[in-house]
Amino acid sequence: MSTEPETTRDAGAPTTADPETQDAGEPSAGTEQGRGDGAEETGGDASATAADGDGGDGDALTGAGGSGAEGSGAEGSGAEGSGAEGEGEAPAQRSEAEAEIAAQRLERERIERRKAEKQGPISSGGKLSGTAADLLAAVRAVESGAKPAAAFDGPEPTPRRAAPEPVRRPEPVAVTGAGPAAGPAPETVEAVRRVLAEGGAPEALAPQVGAALGEGAPDELRADPWQLLRVAGVRPEQADGFARALLGADCRPDDERRGRAVVGWLLEQAAVAGHTALELPALTAALAQRGVPDGEAAVQSALAEGEALVFQDALEEPAAGRRDDAAQDGEEAQPRPVRVLVGLERYALAEESLADGLARVINALPKEPAAEWETAAAAVSGSAAELIRAVAGHGLVLHTGGEAARAEPAALFGAARALGLRAVAACHTADGRDRLAAALTTAEDGSAAVADAGTDVVTVAGLLSGAEGPGRDPEGALELDLLVLPDAPQLDVESAAMVVESLPDGARLVLSGDPAVLWSAGPGRVFADLLAARVCPQIASRTPDPGPIGELVSGIGIGELNQVDAPGKEIVIVPVRDAGEAVHRTVQLVADSVPRAFGVPSEQTVVITPGHGGAAGTRALNAALKERLNPGPGRFGGFDPGDRVVHSPVPGRALPGLVVKADADGLHLECAGEPVVVPKDLVERSVRHGWALTAHQAVGSRWPAAVVVLPGDAAQALSRPWIYTAFGRAERHLSVVHGVEQALPRAVAEVPAKPRTTRLPTLLRAQVPTAH
Repeated sequence: MSTEPETTRDAGAPTTADPETQDAGEPSAGTEQGRGDGAEETGGDASATAADGDGGDGDALTGAGGSGAEGSGAEGSGAEGSGAEGEGEAPAQRSEAEAEIAAQRLERERIERRKAEKQGPISSGGKLSGTAADLLAAVRAVESGAKPAAAFDGPEPTPRRAAPEPVRRPEPVAVTGAGPAAGPAPETVEAVRRVLAEGGAPEALAPQVGAALGEGAPDELRADPWQLLRVAGVRPEQADGFARALLGADCRPDDERRGRAVVGWLLEQAAVAGHTALELPALTAALAQRGVPDGEAAVQSALAEGEALVFQDALEEPAAGRRDDAAQDGEEAQPRPVRVLVGLERYALAEESLADGLARVINALPKEPAAEWETAAAAVSGSAAELIRAVAGHGLVLHTGGEAARAEPAALFGAARALGLRAVAACHTADGRDRLAAALTTAEDGSAAVADAGTDVVTVAGLLSGAEGPGRDPEGALELDLLVLPDAPQLDVESAAMVVESLPDGARLVLSGDPAVLWSAGPGRVFADLLAARVCPQIASRTPDPGPIGELVSGIGIGELNQVDAPGKEIVIVPVRDAGEAVHRTVQLVADSVPRAFGVPSEQTVVITPGHGGAAGTRALNAALKERLNPGPGRFGGFDPGDRVVHSPVPGRALPGLVVKADADGLHLECAGEPVVVPKDLVERSVRHGWALTAHQAVGSRWPAAVVVLPGDAAQALSRPWIYTAFGRAERHLSVVHGVEQALPRAVAEVPAKPRTTRLPTLLRAQVPTAH
């Protein structure tokens, strides 16, 4: 890479300027506003929701940070992206989004049935008593200094019994068309609208309130105004204002209803940030920050009402040698340390169901003779052979590697098909699906490699909804012998639980992916937790990503921002002084420079930026790119035919698409070659322009060219996983619009992924020995 004098001060970072835009005129003026750190503007914009959130780049407990900014959803007014479409009589034709929501609902019902069949870790509901009350009393005693930390210790937890045969879900309804989901009754919405108006809240929230609270929403909202916090995007201070207007002098900070609602809101925000539960001291501290005078009483109230669950998870046991020595010396054995966690039922039950399902897969015995697998492994070499041998003798295998390493699970897929097994691969995105299918069906010499592989390479969403993949047996299990998930880091606990519980007995599961990319948009860190738990074989690929971009990204993955040779200008650094110049140079790169210098048309170039808000966020960039690439009046919700968009049918999913037309039925899109119709009332919440994306929206896909925009106000949002993911979206060319100076190498070297609180490793240790 060539180096310009004005950029040599950025030691350790690539410093090439764009030759095509070097003399492109004076930079446009602009001011940097907001933090641009993945946290959308928090004042006046309630669009930082789970649907619009990146699931882990922010601090959910304090309300600061970026969990509400970057992500796979779409922005909207009020409390967008709640994903609650309401319930009612299902239409005859169901869209993929509806089918997926229905599948998730059935899965949660099945999980609840299973929990009722086995001994739960802590009981709740009715009134708080027993272990839960003892745990909270112990926390109170420890924090007051009255008792040592050993007060948490109790009898050894009852060993978990082996996972029973799961109750299979009914086969999902196939997707045959698109239609709007039924919402709350019109009279309910109108009644809610009147209550909202009386309390000074936006009446536009009425459909979402009705969907969240059901047909009794008007009375429930009037009796407990803080129930407004159940609508995604509403913040406690907004609910407080609503409550003051309705309750008058009866509205107090210590109101039990307020404390209970804030507990639920904090746990929901924690889920947006990727946590499946919160440690009790952290939760009570967050409640104090939100003006709840007695946080422990608020938690007790939430537990008593069944709005949250409490867990006592044993931490790592003392080493066996130390325990034996203490016993020989006549000393009392050291008590096992524990942590007390509080979480929402849906995520707690999903995590337990996932652990049970994984134990079932791990403990299942293979049915095929090892000799056949050894023959298949001998036909390949390196990490691919290791992967095939591991799968031959184990129900669950983890595989790690970069983009080039995806050839190894592809080799496994081909070997399994050659053995006569029913193999299916499920990717995170349609782009990943298409790339894997192309690799499977075409050998290096251009001949057919795996016949009919394309029909068995699907997306995870399509597999779960029944729109893609194999059928299901009478018990609801997928009809397959081997399932390969090449994008395992993107699995959250709910989707992972649904996948695992859909596997038939004896099926093998391979979770493959790059552990350096951003984690899932939803709660949990399933792949990372399994790697840390060491409950199954792990195969680390030795296949490096090729070319200058591969070398750069590989270095970032280990915390090094290296200067690499790019003789073909595969990597270009464009320094900018402010956000206005960043937008100007980005438009210039996409519209002119990259097509002219590298032959990549603008429609094959993606722009990636840390957040939606700010002067160089996705909103500002998409507005500028639309004006240059597809100007128009935006007659339908700001969209015109030919606009690039991203559609979020459910929270946590982003489908890149193109606007085809708009009519009375709604906005017609083409997403991954399939027609999609978004009803008019859902356009604002579920569709946004898509020339510029966030890294979470882009993960799982790749483009011939990528322009990564790093304005000065984005410095605090940068982390090693974010940079690794954003830079790795480029196949042939990467341009970096660089305005963060030393924050870039500092983030690569010093800012790892933010930790997430999960229970999966603890649950797995109780069921599976850590022998690998």
